[in-house]
Amino acid sequence: MDLHFGDSKPTDDERAAVDALLGPPESSWEGADRSDADLRWARGGREARDRRDLLLPGLHAINDRIGWISEGALGYLCRRLTVPPAEAYGVATFYAMFSVRPRPATVLHVCTDLACTAAGASALCAGVEAGLGPGVHVERSPCLGLCERAPAALAIRAGDPVHTAVAAPATVEAAVLAATAPDSVPEEPPAEAAVPQAGQEGLTLLKRVGVVDPASLDDYRANGGYTALRHAFALGPAGVIREVTDSGLVGRGGAAFPTGRKWQATASQPDHPHYLVCNADESEPGTFKDRVLMEGDPYSLVEAMTVAAYAIGARRGFVYLRGEYPRATRRLQHAIDQARARGFLGEDVLGQGFAFDIEIRRGAGAYICGEETALFNSIEGYRGEPRSKPPFPVEKGLFGKPTVENNVETLVNVLPILTMGAPAYAAIGTAKSTGPKLFCVSGSVARPGIYELPFGATLGELLRLAGVGENLRAVLLGGAAGGFVRPDELAVPLTFEGTREAGTTLGSGVVMAFDDTIPLPQLLLRIAQFFRDESCGQCVPCRVGTVRQEEALHRIVERTGADAAGDVALLREVGRAMRDASICGLGQTAWNAVESAIDRLGAYE
Repeated sequence: MDLHFGDSKPTDDERAAVDALLGPPESSWEGADRSDADLRWARGGREARDRRDLLLPGLHAINDRIGWISEGALGYLCRRLTVPPAEAYGVATFYAMFSVRPRPATVLHVCTDLACTAAGASALCAGVEAGLGPGVHVERSPCLGLCERAPAALAIRAGDPVHTAVAAPATVEAAVLAATAPDSVPEEPPAEAAVPQAGQEGLTLLKRVGVVDPASLDDYRANGGYTALRHAFALGPAGVIREVTDSGLVGRGGAAFPTGRKWQATASQPDHPHYLVCNADESEPGTFKDRVLMEGDPYSLVEAMTVAAYAIGARRGFVYLRGEYPRATRRLQHAIDQARARGFLGEDVLGQGFAFDIEIRRGAGAYICGEETALFNSIEGYRGEPRSKPPFPVEKGLFGKPTVENNVETLVNVLPILTMGAPAYAAIGTAKSTGPKLFCVSGSVARPGIYELPFGATLGELLRLAGVGENLRAVLLGGAAGGFVRPDELAVPLTFEGTREAGTTLGSGVVMAFDDTIPLPQLLLRIAQFFRDESCGQCVPCRVGTVRQEEALHRIVERTGADAAGDVALLREVGRAMRDASICGLGQTAWNAVESAIDRLGAYE
């Protein structure tokens, strides 16, 4: 390791932000204002290097306090953690929410992704930029996970403490107010406002949203909370894994890998410790189900993670949570703190001799960190770039140890499996897609939000619940990484196997409806821009291919028919190269939506 520090010094506020996270420095090696005498011999280096995983929280601490990360602040954080400044700079510049250049303390993130674009984000951005002075930095942002209230804006004002405000659905006046006076913005609607079915009979995953107080552990327990964990202790780790396997539960993040197999593979590894990671970094445009669960029923995630950790033999769990979800972060942190105080987390959970605790790690705006190995790198304090597989995470995952990674919806499904039993759970849905599924419906519908339906319901049934209009032009399934279907294909069953047979994908459950007022070529161009922005740049097929795809779409956005044929052929060639040779799912799926729009919708005819 070769450390080269510059001459820039941190300000008092920057130093205080880092020290609040790491504690005061113990020697001049770590940046303490002491005599140079203790520089003659080294101490504490190994301990500091073992804290490399605090680099991302340290960057957040500086950015939250100051609004940007100066050279002096970065250098001080690097001294504290003995991280080479060049590496830390590479991490800081990897994430969209950080800045290494001076900017105002207030940043207004205005979503320009698919649902918000369809709802007038361009006019909103123009109005906001005209109405705000130099004291606010306006950032055109990818999806903020507020698609049911599009268009959306998120204001973040740095300080101690940091202040946030959400405007959604946002007008120019509401967005300007959020940026200039965040404390005066009306409180966000409750989580159940995003659940049109809230309070209905027969719900499984959403049954407590809008029914329980999300801040009250007692209310959660009075409505069936922690029943599943007690069942788990009665079954034992092997029994829990058997129930999850027999239920047929597969991952709800899009990959659909059998959850029981993943848990069993990790539990059987002789290498210890084992880790559990909850992927709450839902950055797929159009996805907001995990946010609603964490805001409306946060204790269910805490309980589900405890069950999973017990099954795989993990003592420590991490929730990697989107940096654009301030309310979900507050709600979940409160739930973790309350569970720990009441003995549901800690050294002796419920007196069973099982130790487990949870830590939240905030993301900072990187879609690629939804890929499990990129997420591990991010937690460890490195750039969020995917790793080559094998080895797979069940063998060498977080910190090189056996790791289970599941998303929020997958974990929360474990609770009804244990309370109703695997056979009853497997009876819901279809033979190959068991259980209930959450769908994020947005776009040209009267009642956007999260819907819970058993696998096997059709796309048409879901859209009728959401109030789709008569002028439907196309439906995007699976988000930007998914595919389009036509209005005459609404009989597609919403199952993993049904969507595959129909030549599309279910993905994470995104369903975005677009009527004939939405210009399809502009949507495709926005998807291409999204993938170009979000590519980590590690592999050539994705790094170059996403740029070439966007360039071709720019050229043909005003052309049709024979004039566009050459660029359409180029798009196909680039798309095949990305799909076949990219290292991870981002590059492998970056062409999906464009391909489906060309082949199914005749986008450029």
